[in-house]
Amino acid sequence: MFDDQDFKKSSASPITWDTPFCVEVAMKDGVVGVRDSKSKGGAVLVFNDKEWQAFITGVKKGEFDIGLDTLGS
Repeated sequence: MFDDQDFKKSSASPITWDTPFCVEVAMKDGVVGVRDSKSKGGAVLVFNDKEWQAFITGVKKGEFDIGLDTLGS
């Protein structure tokens, strides 16, 4: 469904860490794929456009703020 070149990583993703913590997102034919950047050949979570829009709306509203300032410290 998705090719490696379809996936995009956030410009905010660290590229110098020993263990990068990032996901990559691909959009193609009305579906969105999300994968772990450390496991490019692994599983891809797939969402339709309505599911993805609901998630992004929740993110923008802060519904998923989980105290990220305390992670990794």
